[in-house]
Amino acid sequence: RPWTIARHTLAPVARAVEELVAARGFDLVHAEQLQALPQAEPARRRGLPALLRAQNVESDLWGAAGRASSAGIAAALGTESRRLARWEGRAVHGAARTLALTEGDAERLRELSGGEGRVEVLAAPFPERLSAGGRPLQGEPAVVLLEGSGWRPNRVGAEWFRREVWPRLRAELPRARLHVFGGASRRDEADGVHRYPAPADSAAAFPEGSVLAVPLRIASGVRIKVLEAWARGVPVVGTPEALAGLGVRDGVEAMVAGGAGPFAAAFARLAGEPGLAAALIAGGRAALAARHDPRRLARELLEIYADVAAAPSSGLGRRRPPAWERPPR
Repeated sequence: RPWTIARHTLAPVARAVEELVAARGFDLVHAEQLQALPQAEPARRRGLPALLRAQNVESDLWGAAGRASSAGIAAALGTESRRLARWEGRAVHGAARTLALTEGDAERLRELSGGEGRVEVLAAPFPERLSAGGRPLQGEPAVVLLEGSGWRPNRVGAEWFRREVWPRLRAELPRARLHVFGGASRRDEADGVHRYPAPADSAAAFPEGSVLAVPLRIASGVRIKVLEAWARGVPVVGTPEALAGLGVRDGVEAMVAGGAGPFAAAFARLAGEPGLAAALIAGGRAALAARHDPRRLARELLEIYADVAAAPSSGLGRRRPPAWERPPR
């Protein structure tokens, strides 16, 4: 069993599921992310079909993180990636339905299941508009970077941005300031960098007049931070990996930049073209309305629930191991 699955398999949660299904009638169990699936097993033993909402392709994330790491760490992450790939394939094969966020993720999950899993795409819901963010930040432009400390792909991307992109950006735009959310509070006057702890209200990280940098090099699923930036009226500059799966067109919904030089040039273009930031905001909000409307996606999800609940029983019995613990046919 992969480490991340074992770490998140909690007996108190499984007991709570057991108590719930014993006390009330349910039609199905929805496992939100791969790590939640083992805790749905008490419901599965009572004959309830399990739906898996895959927020990303876990095994691919761990594999990419390994390839971006030093030799010792790479070996451990590579082992976990291979274990996850086997476990993930069995999970998709055994779930009554798997919902991916993007077509790319869906295709990869079908591949991992040996073509046996029933996988569909249901985009991430997000409102078209949210209120403007917190107080304005210093800088022309004020660049926002959401770093965090608990998720390795964020750290790797943030380190690359600070090391490779920021010096180029400052050379092009000396009055730019970088505002990093998710670390210790401090200010580095020499580099024009301001650091803040993770805000209690995410709106504080999307103030009006700022630009969100999303320099991820390792990614799967979709970045909710991009959707929030669109909804709050903040233009986005991101790598192709960060914007994958969102149907982004360079210069329409966001600026897409694959290397350090193009990344800095995208900010320079934003600063030099009046009206471009407003056009990106309008493009992002149009994408939210077209592809991420919460009401439409909620209706689609309810239709999927009804279809899963009405399907004939898979025949899984109490004494059989869960389908995700058995290899695909």
